[in-house]
Amino acid sequence: MTKHPFIFKSGSWLGEGKINLSMMDEELAFFTRWKVPEIDAKGRVASLQEIQISGLSDVMQNQFAFYDITRKGFRIELENQSLGKVVGKGMINERLIGWEFRLDHLGFEGFEFYEKGETPETYLMHAEYATNDDFRTVIHGKIWRPAEES
Repeated sequence: MTKHPFIFKSGSWLGEGKINLSMMDEELAFFTRWKVPEIDAKGRVASLQEIQISGLSDVMQNQFAFYDITRKGFRIELENQSLGKVVGKGMINERLIGWEFRLDHLGFEGFEFYEKGETPETYLMHAEYATNDDFRTVIHGKIWRPAEES
């Protein structure tokens, strides 16, 4: 289906990087863990992403479902406490996996992309999200598959 192990190969992914929240003046370190199961009988990959931001006590959780997967794209569902459930579209090519959400009725839009790194088990990532009340989040980092899962 695709040459990308991220999302399309079950297992865990770890990550770290910097997050900039428009409500704060500083860049904060973050750590993330993705839990990616096997694709189910309906062709869905229902993943869990946990994010810990340095200095904040709560661990944020995002549930992502990837479905209608083709060689070039997919549909994506994101569900979390602050947004509820939103649907977007994704793209796949040789170097990148990415997705975007444009929800004018919620005043929410954003994108994430993951670019293959030096090894097949590493990706550089960039994400930006914005709401109509001028709240912006910009994220830079990398994710990797732990050595015991490769």
